[in-house]
Amino acid sequence: MTIRLYDTSTRQIRDFVPLTPGHVSIYLCGATVQAAPHIGHIRSGLNFDIMRRWFLHRGYDVTFVRNVTDIDDKIIVKAVEQNRPWWAIGYDNERAFTAAYDGLGCLPPTYEPRATGHIPEMIEMMSALIDRGHAYAADGNVYFDVRSYDRYLALSNQELDNLLQPSGEGETGKRDPRDFAMWKAAKPGEPSWETPWGRGRPGWHLECSAMAHKYLGSAFDLHGGGVDLVFPHHENEIAQSKAYGDEFARYWAHNAWVTMSGEKMSKSLGNSVLVSEMVKHWRPIVLRYYLGSPHYRSMIEYSEESLREAESAFGRIEGFLQRAGESVGDVRPAAEVPAAFAEAMDDDFGVPQALAVVHTTVRQGNAALSEDDKESVARAFADVRAMLGILGLDPLDPSWQSMETDAGRGGELRDAVDALVRLVLDQRQAARARKDYVTADAIRDELKQAGLVIEDTPSGPRWELGGGADQH
Repeated sequence: MTIRLYDTSTRQIRDFVPLTPGHVSIYLCGATVQAAPHIGHIRSGLNFDIMRRWFLHRGYDVTFVRNVTDIDDKIIVKAVEQNRPWWAIGYDNERAFTAAYDGLGCLPPTYEPRATGHIPEMIEMMSALIDRGHAYAADGNVYFDVRSYDRYLALSNQELDNLLQPSGEGETGKRDPRDFAMWKAAKPGEPSWETPWGRGRPGWHLECSAMAHKYLGSAFDLHGGGVDLVFPHHENEIAQSKAYGDEFARYWAHNAWVTMSGEKMSKSLGNSVLVSEMVKHWRPIVLRYYLGSPHYRSMIEYSEESLREAESAFGRIEGFLQRAGESVGDVRPAAEVPAAFAEAMDDDFGVPQALAVVHTTVRQGNAALSEDDKESVARAFADVRAMLGILGLDPLDPSWQSMETDAGRGGELRDAVDALVRLVLDQRQAARARKDYVTADAIRDELKQAGLVIEDTPSGPRWELGGGADQH
C-alpha cells in the first residue's frame, strides 16, 4: 500500500511519491537554542522520528536533515541578560536538545547543520535574489520583495492585502512593510559577518533555505515542523527558495502543539515543562509514549493525569512482554507487522490506530498466556515487539535497556526498591507457606496502600506500580 499523508500545501491527503524511487529526503526545522527544551519542543522531533522509522520499515533509504538555529534575536537577548557570549548560550542549549532527543529515543539526524556554519551559502542566495529582482539591500539589511513572488502566502492561505508581517528592531529601509528580512544590519556589540552589503547576521528564514539547498539539493520530498511555523517561517522559506530557482519541498507536514490550559507551551508563557526535569519523575520511554501516541496533527493538552494514563497504558504492554518472556523465553521481533498496523501507519502515520492494534495484540497474548498456548504467546510477543520497534517503544530493545541501566540515581533507586519489595514478598510467601493467610493478605494490602500491585504467577510473585510503570 502507498503511504499517504496530509500535505499542508494542498490541504488534503496525498499519495506519497518520492522524487527518487527508494529514497526519501526530509528537512525538519529544528531547535532555536536560546533555552533548554520543554516537551513541546521535543514533540516535533519525536513525531518526525516516527515518520522516518516508518519510511525505513517500508524499505526506503532516508536522508534526514534537522537544523540548529544558533543565532537569532532571542539568543542575543539572552546573552545580554546573562552576560555570557551568545555562542556559549547556543552551545549549552544545543547539547540540552541533543540530550533530550537522545533520551527519548530519537534516531540521530543524517545531518544537523548550524546556521552560523552556512553564511557563504546565504550570501550566495541573497546575491542571486537581488540580481533577479526578488530582493534588495537597504541600510545594511537585505529584504525579500514579497510582491515579486506571485505565490506568496499560498501555504498559509492568506491574502497579501491583509498581511501583518512580523518585524524586528532595526529593520529600516523597507519598500513595503510586508517585505521580510533575510539579513539584518549589525548593531554595536552584536555578532556579525561581512557581506557585500555590510556586516550583519542572518534573518531567521534565510538559513533554512540555504541549508536545505546545500544538503538536499534544489528539490526534496518532505519539509516538516510545528504548525506555528507555517507563517511566517515556512511561507518565507518557500518564497526565497522558489524565487532562487529551487523546486524546494514537494510535501509539507506540520505537527500540532503541546498546550497547557489551552495555550501553546512556550517560554514566554512561563508554563514550559523542561525535558531534563520531566525525566527525573517519568521514565523516558513513558514520555515518548505520551508524546508519540496522539496523532501528530492533534493537539496535546498537558496534564499529569494524562501522563499517568499513558504510563498505565504502556505498563500493560510491558507487563505482557515480561509475562510472555517468562513463558516462552526470548522472542525476536517479527519481520513484518500486522496488516492493520501497517494500514494505520500508511494512512497519514496514524499512530493512535496503530497503537490500538498493539493493545489488541497484547490482549490476545494475555488470553493465550492464560490458556498456556505458547505458540500464540510467542506470535503475539513477536508482533508486539515489531510494532513497538517501529514506534521506537520496544522496552526490550538494547538502546532502551542501556538507558534504563545508565539512568543514574533513578536506576539505583529502582534497584533498591526492588530489593526491599522482594524482602517483603519473601515474608508474604513464608506466611502463605505456613498457611497464615491473614498475615499474607495484610502484607499484600499494605503494599497496595503503598501503590504496588502484586500478581501471583506460576514462577512466583511479581510486583508493579499501580500505574504499571515499573515491573519486576
